[in-house]
Amino acid sequence: MNFRSKISRLAASLLFCPLAAVAGVSPVAQSTADYAVDQYEAAMTDTLADLVQFKTVAREDLPLEKNPEFTGFKRTLCDKAIALGLECEDHGYVVIVALGQGEEKIGIVTHGDVQPANPAKWKKSPFELDRTSEPGKLIARGSEDDKGPIATALYAMKAIKDKGVPMQRRVELIVYMAEESDWAPLEAFLKDYDMPAYTITIDADYPVVTAEKGWSEVRTTFSDVAVADKSKPFLSEFRGGYFRSQVPDEAYATVVHPTAALEKAIRARAAKHPQVKFAFAHKDGVLEISARGVATHSSEPEHGVNAIAFLADALSGHVWPANAAGATVRYINDLIGTGIVAEQFGDIAYRDDFMGPMTAALTMVKAEENKEENKPGLTSYLNLRRPTGKTAKVLDAQIHTAIDTWQKETGIQMADVSVHLGEPYRADKAPQVEPLLQVFRHFTGIKDAGPVSVGGSTNAKLFPNAVSFGPSMPDKAYTGHSEHEFITADQLQLNLKMYTAMMIEIANL
Repeated sequence: MNFRSKISRLAASLLFCPLAAVAGVSPVAQSTADYAVDQYEAAMTDTLADLVQFKTVAREDLPLEKNPEFTGFKRTLCDKAIALGLECEDHGYVVIVALGQGEEKIGIVTHGDVQPANPAKWKKSPFELDRTSEPGKLIARGSEDDKGPIATALYAMKAIKDKGVPMQRRVELIVYMAEESDWAPLEAFLKDYDMPAYTITIDADYPVVTAEKGWSEVRTTFSDVAVADKSKPFLSEFRGGYFRSQVPDEAYATVVHPTAALEKAIRARAAKHPQVKFAFAHKDGVLEISARGVATHSSEPEHGVNAIAFLADALSGHVWPANAAGATVRYINDLIGTGIVAEQFGDIAYRDDFMGPMTAALTMVKAEENKEENKPGLTSYLNLRRPTGKTAKVLDAQIHTAIDTWQKETGIQMADVSVHLGEPYRADKAPQVEPLLQVFRHFTGIKDAGPVSVGGSTNAKLFPNAVSFGPSMPDKAYTGHSEHEFITADQLQLNLKMYTAMMIEIANL
C-alpha cells in the first residue's frame, strides 16, 4: 500500500462510519444518490431502451460468440460504459464494467440474457421499450430481469465518478450472458477470477435476499402408444407452456369422438375455475379446448394461473385411454393437481421456517421423441423450488416412490423419468446484509425491513456470501419471465438512488 492509498483510506474512514451503528446512509451517499437521479434518470431510461432491443435469448443452433444479438448487446454495453468514463472488458460470456482502483473490490452481479417472449402477447414488440401503452410502466423483455438493473448500475457508477466520491474498493459490474440457460461458462470464468470482498446480485428482490431455493425439476415422458378402441372418446392432443421457468398461460387439448354428455361434464368442471378462460370449438368431428391463465415466473407460482394444470383438471371427470395425452392428463391430475406446494405428490411436500414451502409448477407439456425407444412421446416439466430442510437424497427417493406407486396403481408406465435437484443457498451471516438493509430502510421508509428468502435461483450461488438487493419490491409480483414484463419509472428511479448509495456504502465498509 503506497502513501496515497493510505491517505485515501483515512479520508474515507472519516466520511463513512459502519452503517450498523447509525440510522440511514452517509451524507455523501445521500447527496450522490440525489445527484444521480437529477442528472441521469432520463439517460438511464434511454440506455435501457438501447439494451432491450437485442434479443439475447439462448439458441441451440447458434453459439453465443456467433449470435449477432449477443455481440451487439455487448458492444452497445461497452460503448456506453466507456462513454460514461468507466472501464469495460469483454471476456466472452462475461462483461465487466468497472470503476475505481482499490486493492479490494465489490462485485455487482447481473445478467444480459433473457427468456423467450411471445410477440403475439405483447402490445408492442417485447424487444422495444414501450413507454406509452401503460403510463408509468416501462414494458419490455428484460426491463426488470435484468437489463433494467444493468442500466441503473451504469448510471450509479457514473454519478459516483462525477462526484469524485472516495472509494476504498473498486466496483465491478459483472454481466453474465447465459444466466437463463447455462451456468458452466461462468463457473469456468470464476476459477481464475479474483473474488470480490463483497458480492451483491441485482437479480431478485428487496430488502436483502439471504436465501434462495434450489431450482429443481421432475421430467416425465409417456410414449404415444396406440389407442385400443378408437370408437370411444380419447385425447389426441394435450400441450402447453413456453419455457421451463414460466408458469404457463396457455394450454390446449383435443378430444376425439366427444359425446354430448362428456362435453357437458368438461364444461361444468371448467366453470368451477372462473380465473381461467376456457374456449371450446368443434372441428372435423373433434372437440378443441383451450385454456388461458396468467403467466408468471415459476419461482412465484402464487402470482400466476397455471393453464396446463387447470385444463387437466377440467378433463379429470373421465378415465382417458393411456396414450401419451391421456396418460399425461391422468398423471397431472393424480400427482400434481392445481395446487402449488406438491401436496398430492406422495410425501415430497415440506417447508422451512424461513424459506417457506417447496413450490411446484407445471411449466411445459410438449411432444418430444423418446430417444431410447425412438418413438414419439409427450414430456411434462414440473419445476420445483426446494428450500433447506430435506436432503436431496430423501427428496429424490420420495419422488421416485410416488411415481412408482402411481404406475403400479394405474398400470400406466412412463417411458422416462428424470429428476434434477438443485441445492438451496443461504448467506445469513454475510457482512453486507445490515448495511444493505440500512440503505433500503432509509430510501423506502420501511423501518422494520429484514432479510428475505426467494424461490428464484440467481448466480449468487456461485459467489461466497453473496446476497441479492432488488430490483423488485417485496410487496410486488416479479414480472420477469412473464408475458407482461415491466418495471415502473418510479421503481427505476428508486433503484438508481439505492444502487448509488449501496455502492458507496459497501465500497467503504
